[in-house]
Amino acid sequence: MSKLAIVTDSTAYIPENQLKEFNITVTPQVLIWGEETFKDGVDILPEEFYRRLATAKVMPTTSQVSIMTMKETFEKLVEKGYDVLGIFISSKLSGTIQSAMQAIEMLPKVKDKIAIVDSESTAMAMGFQVLAVARAAKDGAGLADSRKLAEKAKSHTGVLFVVDTLEFLHRGGRIGGAQKFLGTALNIKPILELREGRVESIEKVRTKAKAYDRVIELLAENIAGRSPVRLATLHANAEADAKTLLEKAAAEIKPVETVFAGVSPVIGTHAGPGTVGLAYMAGM
Repeated sequence: MSKLAIVTDSTAYIPENQLKEFNITVTPQVLIWGEETFKDGVDILPEEFYRRLATAKVMPTTSQVSIMTMKETFEKLVEKGYDVLGIFISSKLSGTIQSAMQAIEMLPKVKDKIAIVDSESTAMAMGFQVLAVARAAKDGAGLADSRKLAEKAKSHTGVLFVVDTLEFLHRGGRIGGAQKFLGTALNIKPILELREGRVESIEKVRTKAKAYDRVIELLAENIAGRSPVRLATLHANAEADAKTLLEKAAAEIKPVETVFAGVSPVIGTHAGPGTVGLAYMAGM
């Protein structure tokens, strides 16, 4: 029986120790900043990204993982005797899935050894999907069963987050149903959610502190009656707020696992500095 390799993209931003433990391969998204091009999370890390962003006159843009990067990644893993399962950022947020599918078409002899799943998510919500499958693969699950598990995991994960401003989501065209909140007063904080792969608006809350409390309430509603629960932060240069939010949520929800994670520079480009939220997996 072939071994199974799990491939994801850099927006999952799974902690390095877990990537190593489960031998997960990460394909980097692309950050374009003026004349410079960076591999997300490889050539540029969050600390440098936000430092540059604070004084930038030209704003960064992003591009999906290239077809050739996907092709080379799949090819190397298959040559090592692996079947490959790719779990990538929502196709409604990025063209990454398209790059993966085009790469497979360039590898006709090994097409049956590679499968792709649209996570319909990103950040650690996608990360939890990837880790669930990686744990199963480590226990011997094959490609077909792992693909079914990945499809199942989608309905067990979610993301709720608060942005400082909708400017960055609007500029990058990822605003979805939150469009109606544009022009919101400065002291009103929009709560957003990833639903079926899109960024959708939930409600507006006055003050950041109340918005964070509301995120915990909404999360509790979303996971009601489901266990175990795994929780992770997502934050864009807002470590202190994210830590406080995770501690409060964990005290109330009592997850079996907590992960303190940021977001990659590519996600930071679209979410904007100050974004804080929670990603979760519940019921599996």
